[in-house]
Amino acid sequence: MELVDRYGRVINYLRISVTDRCNFRCVYCMPAEGIPGKLHTEILRYEEITEIVRIASELGIHRIRLTGGEPLVRKNLSDLIGLIAALPGIEDISLTTNAFLLAEQAGALATAGLRRVNISLDTLNEARFSRLTRGGSLAQVLRGIKAAQDAGMSPIKINSIMIRGVNDDELESHALLTMDHDWQVRFIELMPLENSQDWGADFPKEGERYVSIQEMRDRLAALNLMEMFESNGNGPARVYRIPGGKGTIGFISPLGEHFCQTCNRLRLTADGSLRSCLLNNIEIPIRDVLRAGEDIRPYFLQAVARKPEGHLLSTGNLQSNRKMAEIGG
Repeated sequence: MELVDRYGRVINYLRISVTDRCNFRCVYCMPAEGIPGKLHTEILRYEEITEIVRIASELGIHRIRLTGGEPLVRKNLSDLIGLIAALPGIEDISLTTNAFLLAEQAGALATAGLRRVNISLDTLNEARFSRLTRGGSLAQVLRGIKAAQDAGMSPIKINSIMIRGVNDDELESHALLTMDHDWQVRFIELMPLENSQDWGADFPKEGERYVSIQEMRDRLAALNLMEMFESNGNGPARVYRIPGGKGTIGFISPLGEHFCQTCNRLRLTADGSLRSCLLNNIEIPIRDVLRAGEDIRPYFLQAVARKPEGHLLSTGNLQSNRKMAEIGG
């Protein structure tokens, strides 16, 4: 079976937020005081997530990504990965993480069935990293990246949000990581998703933060980037390589060159609602239906049917009632 929306897009990918909690307080993602966490009873149990994925796989979902918040703050995440990996029809399980806890968990995660990891890394400067994350440790994240490599996870993707006046001076140094490492370093435009507040002293104001993908490419022109056209699960990224480099460089543009026309995903929030679009308030609650023993297949079909053609960010219309940490990215 295939899930196909009204615009002809085949939906085969489910992003699952396993928690709304995070051990960082990144300035563009969360206020310094954090956000009110959901009660334990409100969050889906691992067995419930597994049942949702089982039904999703029967409907045509074959790829799963676990997100948060920060997914590794949830205990025994490898148990969930093992449960999902055992389901028929699931072809790929990946994880998005800040990697702070990855060094101690990478081996167990890989053994359970995790194949790929995306790691958020916006700066290679320790002091700047601590300021951006409000207390995170760059050294610990780098240990997590090495542990993922040692555990055989591949490809490792490094997600970097470029912010003018904050870390955009590191654009080239991030790109050059791909010369010696078989990574995909992905540059991402800052999305205006519930992060318009003042970030604090020495950070730029709301209208001064955005750097477009086009500008990033222009500023990297001296590296003679070669565009790669093969499809290797790169999702929304346009992928390039520096001649002679081991890795690749990806550009993700939710604003300037948005990728809605090829979107193949649904999202499941930690408290059990299906979202058809990251940037649209349409949510279909399924937690209580599942707990009541009812069939949730019609709710998946409804989510696909209500998937919008695209977001409206270019018009300045922000249609999200949750912060990124509450949605799962």
